[in-house]
Amino acid sequence: MIVSNRDVFPDHLAKEGRQEIIAVLKELGYNYIIINEEDTPLGVVETYEDAKKCAELFRNNSKDISGILVILPNFGDEKGVANTIRLSGLHVPVLIQASSDEITQMNRKNRRDAFCGKISVSSVLYQYGIPFTLTKNHTVALSSDEFKLELKRFEKICKVVKSLKNARFGQIGTRPAAFETVRYSEKLLDYYGIKIDPVDLSEVFGRIERLDNNDERVTEKQEFIKNYTSTKVFQEEGLLKLAKLAVVVEEWIIENELDGFAFQCWPSIQDNFGVVPCAVMSIFSEGLVPAACEVDIAGLIGMYILQQASDTPSAILDWNNNYGEDPNKMVLFHCSNLPKSFFKDTKMTIHPIISDQKGGEVSYGAIQGRIKSKPCTLLRIETDDINGEIKAIMAEGKYTEDELDTYGGYGVVEIPNLQELLQKVCKGGYAHHVAATLTEVGDIVFEALHTYMGWKIDYHNNS
Repeated sequence: MIVSNRDVFPDHLAKEGRQEIIAVLKELGYNYIIINEEDTPLGVVETYEDAKKCAELFRNNSKDISGILVILPNFGDEKGVANTIRLSGLHVPVLIQASSDEITQMNRKNRRDAFCGKISVSSVLYQYGIPFTLTKNHTVALSSDEFKLELKRFEKICKVVKSLKNARFGQIGTRPAAFETVRYSEKLLDYYGIKIDPVDLSEVFGRIERLDNNDERVTEKQEFIKNYTSTKVFQEEGLLKLAKLAVVVEEWIIENELDGFAFQCWPSIQDNFGVVPCAVMSIFSEGLVPAACEVDIAGLIGMYILQQASDTPSAILDWNNNYGEDPNKMVLFHCSNLPKSFFKDTKMTIHPIISDQKGGEVSYGAIQGRIKSKPCTLLRIETDDINGEIKAIMAEGKYTEDELDTYGGYGVVEIPNLQELLQKVCKGGYAHHVAATLTEVGDIVFEALHTYMGWKIDYHNNS
């Protein structure tokens, strides 16, 4: 945290602002790092010497810093702020706050001018190439509920950025041969700090083969799966296979310190093991370890981003069907591995599609149900090899109560100007999958990806 001061403005405002922001952060339960009052006058930053001391403090605590707050109780010193951030060597999100003047306190003793100071700070940070985030209103009182919401939003932005730059994802198997739509560039992801750790399905099957049916870990997983849904009738052989798969995948995730995984969910696992992995993937996603089907690594990253922004499970779905003649409604569907918290009610069954092709005896483990009627955020990430960039398209909408009798995991979604969105999905070469969360976090995701990751993102219907 940088509390900035300017010598020609009232010092007491800086002193009081420092005390006030510390009290707010304590109230919200945030840890903070700030220069001591013994190290600089009032414990704020103004001069180059102040900036050097504060920057050293930040460097020494860099592992604990997810973001920087710039607090302007008065005009502040833009060079002091910019020099602190540059000298610290930190590359984290920056939030600039400016305190509001009161109409009755515009005398020489109490006038802040932080309104103007914020513009100066922003200008110099721009010149230094330091990205930053602004509060929605130009000035905001430190102790206000409005600013507390800004801090919570900024926390989520920091969380998305920090987690993405250190993310590790697993890839189990190869993509289905027919699905060139989910191809991705591992090199582009690695450039942004996102690591992919692949494992062949044969290795998974080998580890499963070495598990005894009566292994305590397998027994515990069987009970967990039985209690996961309200399903009363279980295919015992399929249940045992799902439990073994869950044990092996969980141990592999722990061994490799993975944040999520994408799975080759057909056709090899049905042909060589005799189950669909949907229920296992649903369980992991529900436990905030996102699992994407059809080896869709880019889709998995979208799930992870939405999960980090919302602190809730995310899912991956198909942009799948029109809904009658309504141009702003569509059906989002998968067949399905959605986390159970997405559903109004759910059951575990044989796979509604794969069973038609390969038979019910090798396709047990799908999770079916209707998605809750709630607001949602949809996000699709792509590694665009042709243009050498990572890009995204995002929209917010809501799941509706519109009548629909179908199978899988499904819901009707309403999005304003949906036809325009679908045009952009097609012309942009985006995959047929989209990540979803049952919360509205579009502004958080946009700020994290656009401002700090430098990704090209189209935020539909947001000017």
